[in-house]
Amino acid sequence: MSDDVGASLRSLRKQRGISQRELAKLCGVTHSSLSLIEQGKVSPSVSSLKKILNAFSMSVGDFFTMDLDSQEQVFYSADDLVDIASGDISFKLVGANRPNRALAFMVERYLPGADTGQAMITHYGEEAGFVVEGEIEIIVGSNTRRLGPGESYYFKTSTPHRFRNIGDVPCKIISCATPGKAF
Repeated sequence: MSDDVGASLRSLRKQRGISQRELAKLCGVTHSSLSLIEQGKVSPSVSSLKKILNAFSMSVGDFFTMDLDSQEQVFYSADDLVDIASGDISFKLVGANRPNRALAFMVERYLPGADTGQAMITHYGEEAGFVVEGEIEIIVGSNTRRLGPGESYYFKTSTPHRFRNIGDVPCKIISCATPGKAF
């Protein structure tokens, strides 16, 4: 048990960019005690552990349930993005391999003439986006607007909506939608 606590404390300290000496001063535990705890040579008392964790503004419960070495992928190259659309529309989803994601973060691309369809789309959640290049016509309920680079949108997706590129050049949008499981 002391090995696990010590290794977790060391990982937490390094993750926060604090030296052993700094942490010892912050929490009022001697540097030698902290070193022995991190090496797994001694097990900290509950009061010592609380003192150390107070320096991180963390409870003992949070400490024992944290996941410092998450096995989930954190960084994605362009090749890692999964295209969940087809045809003249591309939705490259960041984190498609994360089964419990709370949001869908995408790089969208609409070729000239691309349209999400005559039928308006509705689903539960919210959506926001930022036009990076090109132009897109967005219809949300009874509102229609043509957006260009630097412009953005945010709406409840339960309102019927549609996206169309009625321009002559591809349109690129960075977007985010909830819930993530819908995608």
